[in-house]
Amino acid sequence: MPTALLAGPLFDHWHAAPGGSNVSVAHNPATSEPLAFFRNATPEEVAVAVDKAATAFGTWRRTTPAERAELLLSLADRLEAAGEDFARAESANVGKPFALAREEIAYDADVLRFMAGAARISHAGAAGEYVNGSTSMTRREPLGVVGLITPWNYPLMEAMWKLAPALAAGNTVVLKPSELTPLSTILFAQLAQEVLPDGVLNLVLGDGTTGAALVEHPAVRLVSLTGDVSTGKKVAAAASATLKRVHLELGGKAPALVFADAPLQAVATELAATGFLNAGQDCTAPCRVIVEEAAYESFVEAYCKAVADLRCGDPDDESSHFGPLISQRQRERVEGFVARARSAGASVRVGGNRVDRPGWFYEATVITDVRQDDEIVQSEVFGPVVTIQHVGSDDEMLAMANGVDYGLAASVWTTDVARTLRFTRDLAFGTVWLNQHLVLANEMPFGGFGQSGYGKELSAHAIDEDSQVKHVMLKAAG
Repeated sequence: MPTALLAGPLFDHWHAAPGGSNVSVAHNPATSEPLAFFRNATPEEVAVAVDKAATAFGTWRRTTPAERAELLLSLADRLEAAGEDFARAESANVGKPFALAREEIAYDADVLRFMAGAARISHAGAAGEYVNGSTSMTRREPLGVVGLITPWNYPLMEAMWKLAPALAAGNTVVLKPSELTPLSTILFAQLAQEVLPDGVLNLVLGDGTTGAALVEHPAVRLVSLTGDVSTGKKVAAAASATLKRVHLELGGKAPALVFADAPLQAVATELAATGFLNAGQDCTAPCRVIVEEAAYESFVEAYCKAVADLRCGDPDDESSHFGPLISQRQRERVEGFVARARSAGASVRVGGNRVDRPGWFYEATVITDVRQDDEIVQSEVFGPVVTIQHVGSDDEMLAMANGVDYGLAASVWTTDVARTLRFTRDLAFGTVWLNQHLVLANEMPFGGFGQSGYGKELSAHAIDEDSQVKHVMLKAAG
């Protein structure tokens, strides 16, 4: 990554010397080499950021939707214009192929553009006489300071998902990216300093201690977190002390339900591509494939061949389908899941090993002969590992799909209209795709059920999450 990207006022402010105390390291997972060292914000620095956001809120809340939209559109244009730099930072720090990172930048800019438009059409409701002698109206108002905590797998995209609706609704923001992947977020915050009024967007860097200080601050009125279930529970518990709102997106264990009437070769190819996107470090990745008995052997053969053709390699190599895992710790975690599955009697049909090269690479892995209550089926691996199960009936398929704690996303692959209607109704997941997987639309809400959390990102619903509604009643004259 060009060293020119590691420059600027925010980089300088948060930069730390190697080996210091209370320091986080951003690595290049393709080489395991450090990219940069950053200070973790102290609770006092978090308080300063919140105070700045609270001060700016007094003015920002009175901007019109059109004024906020204009600034969001300017941010989108600048992000897109600097897309190559952002993609380079994202690829180097996360380990995803550069070509895919570059595609994400255009999508991220569209999130900003959509929320700019949504800001201007969102409304609070109606006005009218509901009690004799009085007129009632409702107002949609911003919450105040919101705290945003983003994950390491899609750092810039998740920042846009949270930041854009918060600003569109009239809130000010304190944003904390993952300590593992802060580079693209720092770049964006530097860019935003040229567009947004001072104090509207504030950046703090650090680990869980920094995040806890943000969650616990009494002036923060909403915390939006994307992370794992254990972290989400801690955030919800800490937020209850000040009764602040909480929005949680906590991962998934997405099933792909494949029926015998589906075009099996095409389905196998698409599920292989989406199952290992971003090295499987995606909460919506189809990591549990459940196949109708009559199609099982044919599908497994086609799927394993498609997976074996995927290339795990250098993010700068255009032939690479996916890159490394984010860290040595994450690779060891994935290895542990696979080893325990083997010990429990599962069959590793493809992969199951480290890639022999520098960095934290792991092979695309396909596992069969698993039971519904096996750890590998029930727990989120968050790596390039997919299980395949088989069932004999629609009822069993539905029960198996819903038989996990997570409820973020699922897909159904069939040409049967009646089955489609039943499964879209009865699957307990926040997003259900039909004959496709991992397709996003900024106009549609995204969020999970069950242990996958609560609240919606994307669509106009995201602005609702960042707003409160006030009832105003006026005594009628005369």
